[in-house]
Amino acid sequence: MPDLTLHGGVGSRVDAEIEVKRSRFLCRLVRTETEDAARAAVDDARKAHWGARHHCSAFVLGSFGAPDQVRRSNDDGEPSGTAGRPMLEALSGRGFVDCVAVVTRYFGGTLLGAGGLVRAYSEAVLTAIDTAQSLGLVVERERRELFTLALPHADAGRIEAELRQRGVLILGTDYGLDAVLKIADDDAARLAAIVARVTAGTAQLEPLGHEWVDVEQ
Repeated sequence: MPDLTLHGGVGSRVDAEIEVKRSRFLCRLVRTETEDAARAAVDDARKAHWGARHHCSAFVLGSFGAPDQVRRSNDDGEPSGTAGRPMLEALSGRGFVDCVAVVTRYFGGTLLGAGGLVRAYSEAVLTAIDTAQSLGLVVERERRELFTLALPHADAGRIEAELRQRGVLILGTDYGLDAVLKIADDDAARLAAIVARVTAGTAQLEPLGHEWVDVEQ
C-alpha cells in the first residue's frame, strides 16, 4: 500500500461530520510534519469547539516501515481504547501519513457503549478520508531522486512543458542567470534519456540526493 497524505502541503485540511444516535462526531484531518504541529491542530479544534467535552486524536508522522515513524493517539476522557486507537487504525489502514485526525464529540444524550464509540470514532476518520479522496485532495508520498536542470530562459518554458507532457515531476523553477528546474524522478536513466531528447543533448542533469515528494494519484 502506498503512503498517502493530503494534497496542498503542511496545513491543508479536510472536515467531515457523522451523527450516531444524536451524538455528533466532527473530524478534521490536517496535514502536518511534526508532533508539535499535530498537537497544535488538536488545540485549534478544542478552541473552535470549546463547548464539546471530547477532542480525541491520532497522528502518523513519517513513512510506514520507517524505523523513526511516529504514531500517537489520545482518548481525551473517553473509555480507554475506544477513540484514539481506532482513529489511529483508520489512518494506518488507509495508508495515511503526515496527518493528524481530531474528532470532536458533542454528546447526544444516548450512551453508545464501548463498541459503539469504537465504530463512531473510526467512521468519523474514514468519512474525512473518503471526503478528501472524493475531492481529489489525496496524493501519494514517494522517496525520489532529485535533480536540477539549468536551461536558457528562452527555452525553459517549452522544455518544461515537454517534460511535463512526458510525465516528469517538476517541483519548481528558480530564475537567475539560467532557469533552473528542480525535478524528482524514480528512474534516473529514463529521465536522462527524456532530457537528452527534449533538449537535443544541450542540457545536463545535476543530482541533488533524495527527498520525499507528493505524487498525484
